[in-house]
Amino acid sequence: MTATDYSAQGAMTLFQLNALVSEAIAASLDTSYWVQAEISEAREVRGHFYMELIQKEPFSSTPVARASAKCWNNKWQRLRNNFVKATGQVPHQGMKVLLRVSPDFHPAYGFAWIVTDFDPTYTLGDMAAKRMAIIRQLKEEGVFDLQKSLTIPMFAMRIAVISSANAAGYGDFCNHLADNPYGFSFTTRLFPAIMQGEQVQDSIIAALNSIYDCLDDFDVVVIIRGGGATADLSGFDTLALAENVANFPLPVITGIGHERDESVIDMVANTKVKTPTAAAALLIDNLANVSTAIDNLSTRLVAMIAQRLQAEELRIRRLAERIPTLFATMKANSTARLDATMMRITNLAIARMTAESHRIQMLQQRAEALDPTLLLKRGYTMTMHGGHILKDVAKLKDGDTIETITATGRVTSKVKFLADFVACDNNN
Repeated sequence: MTATDYSAQGAMTLFQLNALVSEAIAASLDTSYWVQAEISEAREVRGHFYMELIQKEPFSSTPVARASAKCWNNKWQRLRNNFVKATGQVPHQGMKVLLRVSPDFHPAYGFAWIVTDFDPTYTLGDMAAKRMAIIRQLKEEGVFDLQKSLTIPMFAMRIAVISSANAAGYGDFCNHLADNPYGFSFTTRLFPAIMQGEQVQDSIIAALNSIYDCLDDFDVVVIIRGGGATADLSGFDTLALAENVANFPLPVITGIGHERDESVIDMVANTKVKTPTAAAALLIDNLANVSTAIDNLSTRLVAMIAQRLQAEELRIRRLAERIPTLFATMKANSTARLDATMMRITNLAIARMTAESHRIQMLQQRAEALDPTLLLKRGYTMTMHGGHILKDVAKLKDGDTIETITATGRVTSKVKFLADFVACDNNN
């Protein structure tokens, strides 16, 4: 059959065919349906909300179904406000949603599902499940409470700030620090980051890495977000960002600026506050508490010194009063010790003298016993030769003079050797 044959038989135009499909859909799908799906694309155009919906295979990222969905402006603004109020986020890519939809086939634009309602409780459940899975993994890694083990330094005055440069919250934070009533001087350095949308995670991690490169320049890190919409905070609920915050070596303070349930990085941070201004107030109060503690310690120190001086003055006065008595006692004790020493010396001298006298007497008796005059009186004689006592006759020769001493006198003789005596002596 040729094209001419089709024309002859009255072929449909595309518009007619689409209109037929539209009538068929309207006749067979005449109600609305609640559908579970994941948003793969989302955008707002002139107040309308356009989405691409997908369904993935279990445990896989492969889509098994796709569809387009639209929410017209007259419904979207109300549904958007209700959804954000409940979840703190605008429906966005990667979010699982429960939608009430009606079929619509437009001859010019094709088929789409028209969204008439959202059920935020379903999304909240999925968000909570994801957050619980992240929290469970952080605890299994042992990093969930790492930041809590850090202490904000007493003099935390060098602040690394992660924020959008143009955010009103960043300005509020800096102004609150600068205008503190105590006159404290804080230094801040901004590490710019995207604080809303899909780039939150990578942007904040990059800022943390930049701070790490000059770690010694700072005391704490403050992550703040304020002055904008509270929607789309999903970027703060990611595992990678939470791990980076939890493992950071400086205390991290978060002031994300939302009233819903705390984000995962709020949970792992050292300290969580609601707003950027509250983060500034925390740092001011920390330094004020230190200043008050120093003042109190100074007051206590002055009081303790005054008390100690009084006590020492009283002690010196008492010692001064005791000095005469102590001197008299010391003098008496010294005199007594001196007397005792003198007595000991005297006794030792007397004992030594007695011992020496006895020894001298003994020596005298021995000397007297050896006195040669006593031997002479007993009939003994001494022969002297050359002024010495003669002990060996062989030393004499004829003609020598010898002197014999007796008890009653001295006799001088000349030596004359007799031949017989000598011969007899030689025979001996």
